[in-house]
Amino acid sequence: MPFNRVLSGPRGSPYKRTARRAPDLPSAADRTWAKSGYIRELSFVFVYILFGIAFMSTVPHLPSRRQFLSSSAVALASTGLLGSRLWANEAAPSTDDNSPPFSISLAEWSLHRTLGNPSKNVTNLDFPAIAKKLGIDAIEYVNSFFKDKARDSQYLTDLKSRCDDQGVKSLLIMVDGEGALGAPKEADREKSVTNHYRWIDAAKFLGCHSIRVNAQSSGSYEEQQKLAADGLRRLSEHAAPQDINVIVENHGGLSSNGKWLSETIEMVGLDNCGTLPDFGNFFISRNPVEWFDNYEGVDLLMPYAKAVSAKTHQFMEGSNISYQERGGKKYETDYDRMMEIVVKHGYHGYVGIEYEGPGDEYEGIRKTKAVLDRVAASIAETATVAG
Repeated sequence: MPFNRVLSGPRGSPYKRTARRAPDLPSAADRTWAKSGYIRELSFVFVYILFGIAFMSTVPHLPSRRQFLSSSAVALASTGLLGSRLWANEAAPSTDDNSPPFSISLAEWSLHRTLGNPSKNVTNLDFPAIAKKLGIDAIEYVNSFFKDKARDSQYLTDLKSRCDDQGVKSLLIMVDGEGALGAPKEADREKSVTNHYRWIDAAKFLGCHSIRVNAQSSGSYEEQQKLAADGLRRLSEHAAPQDINVIVENHGGLSSNGKWLSETIEMVGLDNCGTLPDFGNFFISRNPVEWFDNYEGVDLLMPYAKAVSAKTHQFMEGSNISYQERGGKKYETDYDRMMEIVVKHGYHGYVGIEYEGPGDEYEGIRKTKAVLDRVAASIAETATVAG
């Protein structure tokens, strides 16, 4: 099945589902009959869904409400009962056969050495123009590079204007340093939640669809899940009225355990709380090294993904493989294999370049983009042949 026939996509994806026109236009009578039948069938299905939700609350060991609604939506889509208007808020794929299997964005952390070096004379305000020069039209900010500007309307207006001038989209803000959302103490956890509010406001102003947060906590496996889920739920509830997602990256500790993080997101149970799978960030511990298999991890996190991070370090010549070394061992990301996992889950949104390797950062970004371009072409070619 061609990749552009998948029926759902993440919030923030540029793809929208549009209905195909039939070769022969029906008569007015036919259209009236079809419309009435459509309404009857759609009404029946919605009654079924409502009944299912009510029934689930009375019977143990059934799928969660999120899982039930997700499977119901797929079933509806497969019968053709969901039109483009019903999918509008979730940005489904385009029906354009020439559209790529995914788009490419640039994460600001790719330039962290440049931005952190005053002698380079480069600031966060230059980021949109830099991305555009690199052939990329969507960006992902890191709050560390404008930490004191979240409430500065003049600064944010200037940044937004620069994006508009360059034709660059603001996708999300990666938020660090605002406290542990899974802090064991109630007061600390609540403070961490409220510390993030300003970044939700900034994200909304800039036109982003999400803020990326960390599920930092302490305690046992289960204790950290409950604490992190509580903090994430509170923050997501606050973000929902502004139509902003709260997405969690695998970013060290138990959050780099794909099973733990997917279970935690499921415990939150809110549609605007999801994940940002990072291909190269599955170190639960770096000293000693404890690594969660990155392919398994991404596979577990993709059902909740609203963004994806293409982490790269060093490159194997003549291949689409990036690797990093820890403790004398290489940890590889085969991009052909990894992106097959991503698109298998129906994701066709932005994949953010996050170069973290040695040497020239601009060259690392270009190499990562070249890898993603090759993989996208390969996926598209395979889909065309299969179709």
